Amino acid sequence: MYEAFGWICLPQGSDTTPESRQLLEPAFTPGNTLYIVQPQCRSNLSQTVSVNAGIIPLRLDVDCIQGLTLWRESESIVNDELFRGYRQQRESGREKANEFAAGYNFLNTNKDSLDISIWFNSTYSNNTAFTPIALLRVPRLVNMASNAYIKFLRGSGVEMLLEYVKDMPKVGTKLKFDLSSLLGALFFTWIVELLFPVVLTYLVYEKQQKLKIMMKMHGLKDGPYWMITYTYFFALSAVYMILFIIFGSVIGLRFFTANNYSIQIVFYFIYINLQIALAFFAASFFSSVKIATVVGYIYVFGSGLLGAFLLRFFVEDNGFPKGWIVVMEIIPGFSLYRGLYEFGQYAFSGTAMGTSGMEWTNLSDPVNGMRTVLIIMVIEWAILLPLAFYLDQVSSLGGGLRKRLLISLKCFKKRAASFRRYSFGRQGSKVVVEMENPDTTQEREVVEQLLLEPSANHAIISDNLTKVYHGKDGNPDKLAVRGLSLALPKGQCFGMLGPNGAGKTSFISMMIGLIPPTSGTAYVHGMDIRTDMNEIYTNMGVCPQHDLLWETLTGREHLLFYGRLKNLKGAELLKATDDSLKSVNLFRGGVGDKQVGKYSGGMKRRLSVAISLIGDPKVVFMDEPSTGLDPASRNNLWSVVKEAKKNRAIILTTHSMEEAEVLCDRLGIFVDGGFQCIGNPKE
Repeated sequence: MYEAFGWICLPQGSDTTPESRQLLEPAFTPGNTLYIVQPQCRSNLSQTVSVNAGIIPLRLDVDCIQGLTLWRESESIVNDELFRGYRQQRESGREKANEFAAGYNFLNTNKDSLDISIWFNSTYSNNTAFTPIALLRVPRLVNMASNAYIKFLRGSGVEMLLEYVKDMPKVGTKLKFDLSSLLGALFFTWIVELLFPVVLTYLVYEKQQKLKIMMKMHGLKDGPYWMITYTYFFALSAVYMILFIIFGSVIGLRFFTANNYSIQIVFYFIYINLQIALAFFAASFFSSVKIATVVGYIYVFGSGLLGAFLLRFFVEDNGFPKGWIVVMEIIPGFSLYRGLYEFGQYAFSGTAMGTSGMEWTNLSDPVNGMRTVLIIMVIEWAILLPLAFYLDQVSSLGGGLRKRLLISLKCFKKRAASFRRYSFGRQGSKVVVEMENPDTTQEREVVEQLLLEPSANHAIISDNLTKVYHGKDGNPDKLAVRGLSLALPKGQCFGMLGPNGAGKTSFISMMIGLIPPTSGTAYVHGMDIRTDMNEIYTNMGVCPQHDLLWETLTGREHLLFYGRLKNLKGAELLKATDDSLKSVNLFRGGVGDKQVGKYSGGMKRRLSVAISLIGDPKVVFMDEPSTGLDPASRNNLWSVVKEAKKNRAIILTTHSMEEAEVLCDRLGIFVDGGFQCIGNPKE
């Protein structure tokens, strides 16, 4: 009699479609086991079958449970034994043996009519290990009773099946709904990508404020800068992602708890490396923090929305070419979304079926895109990082001495204009000849002699240094520095006086590597500024015209940082820092321990001078160091500079003749890109 029904998935009389409605039959019990009740179990009945549940293949173990038919004469006895047998005996962690599958009362059934009542247990839930909730399907019980009745009337060879009869109403299956798995791909994409604008903004800020070139001018080379910056952002991203996973797991989101943690760690590890490389790459194209921030957040929210409302539909469309999906996933935001989408799908399906989420073996499934995403991200990271480093070296937005794009070809662009001792121009029909003054001619002869017979006593030699700013939109070229020659020995301070726009800052900028010379060159302790700036930086101090400082760091932290770049360590570094703060009156009252953003303009200027002198540099360039200082602070600053010039060469620009007389051993009046005269202050 029991052979007419069994514990099966999608039984007769059920219209449930798990794939489209996510209403899985109760037969999918924890452990993925299918139970069949039979009067006698054969030893070879247990087997494993494969079924499809949505996009994920599932393997089920089929087990037989032996059921015995008992006859009782009284309805009260049947009722009593049904309740008394409810979950009385346990075996191997599940209820078995003494429990009755169903009870029947045939009442006044005879050959002319079938009158039957059916008992079944409706108190089971899907959370139990052994769940005969399939008995709630009344058509199965009716099939069994009706077949027994027809066989009683017509013999054992007759069989009647009431196929496709539905429960009215159909008993509902409890739906387990995990919102994080369903919507997590979009929101988690935004959460993970929020670090991208942070990294991008920081990198562009350092470039916009010229802090990067300032560090480079004090000895920090490109390799260590990249390694330190990359390590810092990787550590920040790693902590962020670890907290992200821990928090999601602690609050019980199946998106995190269902999927294998090792897969999640590998996925996020690869992506944060790719995201940092992408930020370095994108920073090469921005010079404004505001624009970079806006573009960064547009990328974050745009990639998330396009992933949810474009990429997802293509992934779920079986007719869409898979190759185009791979092309779309080249965009890092789409790669992130696809990976999170796969985590969400496996977690959601696992929640509904009571199974685990994504495992390493699932990466070989043809419908699983995780393996492709991991490969794409690794390749992109390996390409973007060196490309970003290269663009940083050649980008004109990156500050510093611009390197040629085709350095391997050594293709240098020739300039049409050349500048000699005489410059010629035409005004109307007259030819104007500008003769060099005797001071300039004499200085040029000294430079030429030093180039022929080098002297270790001279710290700075400028040889016909020229800078031309090429005009745009039809404007003529601007000659900022015209063939400047200068020789400066050690222990001397040379001052450049001249009006605004004379070219003083352009000269200083070329000497410190901020802009490249158009022609000519200069030598610092025998090293060429065109090719040896990295070596020059280790022996150079700079006080630029505009204060290049971090607003969030204190004055002491600035000096500790730049002192460390000058190879000062331990007690020597601390002493040099305190001495520098004292020398510029930033030590008393804890001023040196305040953030620079709270400093006045004069205090920032004094800190910039202290930074230029820390670490005992052999050459110092000061561009209008006393700008914005009150008389007392200016006099104190002059004392610091006079003390510092004893064992180093200093070039400073100024508008103050008084300052030049106090500080400088020699002066040069600088007008229209060239010296009008060179001599001592009295001359």
